[in-house]
Amino acid sequence: MTIWPPKPEDLHRPAYRSLADVITRAIKAGELNEGDRLPTHRDLAFKLNLSVQTVSRSYDELVRRGVVLGEVGRGTFVRSQRSDTQTPFLPESQYGAIVDCSMLKPVFEALHLDAMRDGLAKMSLDLPASAASSFRPSRALGTYGNTSRKWLARCGLETSSEGLILTNGNTSAMTIALMTTASPGDLIVTEGIGHHALKPLCRYLGLRLAGLGVDADGVIPEAFTRICQKTKVSALYLMPAGLNPKAYTMSRERRIELVNLARRFDVSIIENDAWGPLQPNRTAPIATLAPERTFYFTSLTKCIMPGLRFGYLVVPEAYESAAENRHLVTNWMATSLMSELACRWIEDGTAEDLLQWQMTALGERNQLAADILSDIPFNASENGLHIWLPTPETWSEEAFVAHTRLNGVAIASGSSFKMSDDVKDSGARICLGAESIESLKQGLMVISRLARSNPEPALQTF
Repeated sequence: MTIWPPKPEDLHRPAYRSLADVITRAIKAGELNEGDRLPTHRDLAFKLNLSVQTVSRSYDELVRRGVVLGEVGRGTFVRSQRSDTQTPFLPESQYGAIVDCSMLKPVFEALHLDAMRDGLAKMSLDLPASAASSFRPSRALGTYGNTSRKWLARCGLETSSEGLILTNGNTSAMTIALMTTASPGDLIVTEGIGHHALKPLCRYLGLRLAGLGVDADGVIPEAFTRICQKTKVSALYLMPAGLNPKAYTMSRERRIELVNLARRFDVSIIENDAWGPLQPNRTAPIATLAPERTFYFTSLTKCIMPGLRFGYLVVPEAYESAAENRHLVTNWMATSLMSELACRWIEDGTAEDLLQWQMTALGERNQLAADILSDIPFNASENGLHIWLPTPETWSEEAFVAHTRLNGVAIASGSSFKMSDDVKDSGARICLGAESIESLKQGLMVISRLARSNPEPALQTF
């Protein structure tokens, strides 16, 4: 007995959920396969004697379950049933076997471990009772608010304690921002090559996601305009300060263009500034241009050290209560001990010293990449944690990434960062911080050699 296509008599009340169950079973049974396009809402409603609204609600439920993907302007498609937790970087169990240029992390050396041990030792001598007993986020903000504003000013953002939320890093802040700006079924738009965790996170939250065209300056305003004219957009998610996979830094002029469009179409902006003040002479955050609609977040994790899971989310005044409530139900509050350590380091200058060290180290590694890759075209940002290498003409992306791996170097495939199937950009993200500089040099030399090579025809598409 076939499951698909369903018949009216196969459904029961509530019809939207019953239809979603039937489609889910058809996918599991292999009667609907990855990439298959589902009928339009109107066509399926006609065939099943249902209202269009019922079918729309059923499709929204399928998006929430993670079994289909709605693409703006194209339709609804059966999505891959592979794990959403797949990442573009090398699993930890495979460390040591190859040079890892897939993981985006800052340079970490013995001095960082010494700093952490020293900081924890000092904390043990005069730990305030509030760091061990605090149970109220408002009290934590009262304790660390002034110090937090100092670090945000270092990032180029002057703010008050109102609308400031202390978080356990950037992922926490990103989740709160998405939950505050959008409801299930709403549309988020972002760079076509974007944050690898954004796609599954939107799926888990029941949000639709569309990737926009970009150029060397970031999201193309005309692309943003077209989608806003076509449908309601809840939020524009941006990584303007070099940390996007393609490593561009958005100019102030482009930021102003996008802000004006966001105001015109009443779209919120989510600004991911995870690297914080790593880059010198950085352009002021978008949040300074549009504080009334920008959710800005940053942390100390990428610019100081990986284990310092502490950051900030700054929200517009109108959303303060909503964001605080969503933080409460997802995280309750930032971990007090980590907040205490981070704020001590900001006050005593340790954070600034480690930041300056990181800037110097990343500057050296970016210069190393420029020297070894030489005339091979690639994108980079000053003191960036990674570079973007467009796929060499003689290779396919899949084959280049695979053969780099076969030669002992792991890099992240550009397809891992595609927000939509119709994104044409092809390349690889090559991270500069995870290995020793000697290992990084070895890895870059392998990448350079392969990029300059001309593989056998059978290898070009792998």
